[in-house]
Amino acid sequence: MPQEPTLKRGIRFRDLVLFYVVSGLSVRWAATAAAAGPSILLVWVAALTCFFIPLAASVMELSSRLPDEGGLYVWTREAFGDFSGFIAAWTYWMSNLPYFSGVLYFGAASTLFAFGTRGRALGSSPMYYLGFATLWLSIITLLNIRGVDAGKWLNNVSSLGGLVPMAVLLALAAVSYLRFGPAIKYPLASFAPHWTFDNAVFWSSVFFAFSGLESASAMGGEIENPRRVIPWAILAGGSILAVAYIGGTGALLAALPPDAVGGPDGFVNGIRALSTRAGMGWLLAPVALLVGLNAVGGAAAYLSSTSRLPFVAGIDHYLPSAFGKIHPRYRTPWVAIGVYGLAGIAVALLGQAGTTVRGAYDVLVAMGIISFFLPYLFLFAAMIKLQNRPVDPEVRRVPGGKPVAILLASVGLASVALTIVLSAFPASDDPNKPLAVTKVVGGTIVLVGAGVVVFVVERRRVRVLLVRSAQTNDVAPDRLRH
Repeated sequence: MPQEPTLKRGIRFRDLVLFYVVSGLSVRWAATAAAAGPSILLVWVAALTCFFIPLAASVMELSSRLPDEGGLYVWTREAFGDFSGFIAAWTYWMSNLPYFSGVLYFGAASTLFAFGTRGRALGSSPMYYLGFATLWLSIITLLNIRGVDAGKWLNNVSSLGGLVPMAVLLALAAVSYLRFGPAIKYPLASFAPHWTFDNAVFWSSVFFAFSGLESASAMGGEIENPRRVIPWAILAGGSILAVAYIGGTGALLAALPPDAVGGPDGFVNGIRALSTRAGMGWLLAPVALLVGLNAVGGAAAYLSSTSRLPFVAGIDHYLPSAFGKIHPRYRTPWVAIGVYGLAGIAVALLGQAGTTVRGAYDVLVAMGIISFFLPYLFLFAAMIKLQNRPVDPEVRRVPGGKPVAILLASVGLASVALTIVLSAFPASDDPNKPLAVTKVVGGTIVLVGAGVVVFVVERRRVRVLLVRSAQTNDVAPDRLRH
């Protein structure tokens, strides 16, 4: 019998640290946060304490307990059973589909700054944005099918798109502050968050700028010595993210007024203002290109990691078995990667279609709002549930053991639950609030319901095949096991 190909373990410590950087560091978040004013700094600290640290601790221990390919899917399945594991994976990979086109459209807009007025002319061209997203999704998909070495190369290079612009921002802000002083002298009271409903909704979304640490664990079967490498990579990559987000926001607040960095192009606009003030306008073009690369890296990281979830679900026969196939030459889950990449392209095409189909795309986005948060409920709940299971001596536990692990996971669980509740409410200026709530909640129900249908249908199909196989081979029905 020919031996089945196995996954290649080609992801090392450096690759994993850069993966956490490219998946977690989106430079647009620093500008979005700075536009909210100085009170956002305390919100960053709250997000760090109430979500990021609990997430890092949970991923570290769960990856050590269960270092297999599949990450979140495997953790939830082992804690709560096959159905919960499938729904956690389903909501995670479905909620990421609108993300690909969204982040790549941001990258397309930022790239135009490198080409001056000629580039700005494309700013209103739908075909430019669609072409940018489709081209890069195709490249990302093909590179990941080609092999883990090719896929990680793109991730590693794309990490420069976050690290270099952030470093440039900090340097320019320091020069501007030393030469010209602060852009605005904020009173001490302005640093205290002022509670309003709209502010609370925005703050909850800031928490999830810190999301993504769980993504790399989906490739546990392709990481060299994951039990040892993942915790140290989380520590290194997580530290970079915390410094970049809080430091970048503080730098923008110190050097520019909040209204100068508002809007989707806020980060690049901030770089343009600071570089012009410092007499270094030539920096704008390379930084704009790097910001575009940052967006490409975000899409690449989530496509490469999330596509591993349908691969493992295919192995477990909760998706068609073709999803569980490994390429005999490249040793990658090529069917799962290819289908997921094509799905991302389809959503991008859907988003740029006519008004009727555009309405369908809006529903998909509405589905993704809450469904993006649901997998984190499963993650933190699994962390709590698995504390009752004994572990091997080589498993790396959260410092302080079970009590600290449960406390951190409970804080993370509460933060996610609050965010889900807040995300269901419409903005104060929404003209039709009941319709907005219905779209978000109803869309989520439809998405989860679709996952339930897929699970039930595929499980029934597999059972029928098993029964037929047993009858053909004269196996007693009581020996059939699901």
